[in-house]
Amino acid sequence: QGKFTLLRDSRTDGSFLVHHFLSFYLRAGCKVCFVALLQSFSHYSIVAQKLGVSLTAAKEQGQLVFLEGLKSCLDLLFGEKEEQPGQPHPLQFVSESTPNLKALFDFVLASLTPAGADSWQGPVLLVDDLSVLLSLGATPVAVMDFMHYCRATICCQMKGNVVVLVHSNLESEDEEKELVVTSLCHHSDLILWVEGLLTGFCKDVHGQIKIIRRVSLELTGEQDQVKIYQYKIQDKNVTFFAPGLSAAVL
Repeated sequence: QGKFTLLRDSRTDGSFLVHHFLSFYLRAGCKVCFVALLQSFSHYSIVAQKLGVSLTAAKEQGQLVFLEGLKSCLDLLFGEKEEQPGQPHPLQFVSESTPNLKALFDFVLASLTPAGADSWQGPVLLVDDLSVLLSLGATPVAVMDFMHYCRATICCQMKGNVVVLVHSNLESEDEEKELVVTSLCHHSDLILWVEGLLTGFCKDVHGQIKIIRRVSLELTGEQDQVKIYQYKIQDKNVTFFAPGLSAAVL
């Protein structure tokens, strides 16, 4: 509890980690606010069904609050009605000249604040993918402010968890995105960094994952713990193994 986990991918797609954490926290009975900026609800729902979780049932029970970013942006830009009359749209910064993410933070806070009858285990914020906010016009400072308030409120005050996916590319010239990624790395308790293989595509090894536990955040003088595994994504699960020890090699 109270941890901030950063999911980072480069040269590959790390969205399988998002599906894992979503199904994991729902099965654990946590209250989840899912800010989905990359795919539609039906996409996440189909994958969750393979993992044995029903997103539709979780929404109906009030366990899952789902913000479908793609649809919300279209509704906002083309003048559709607000989801909750009288309240600002969570993504209203898209149509503002000086964008800030306060409305999005208020939406997250309202979604995760426990009501009287709630009996969920703990609040969880899941974001896929944070770098989309930059593409929609938010500044790096606004994105980092949003994440700072989410960490301070959900992790520190509410003792919940925050899990964020961000795409990065070390060779890209997108300075804003790399600035946000670097800053998030400094504030994370755990970094799961998924990378594609330098040697190119392989049908038996889909990439490698670097697991970085930020022990240095505890100011004990110890270095961060780093473990590296390779993985293969299957239909309903993911197989992990030490580098060079895949079943195809052995």
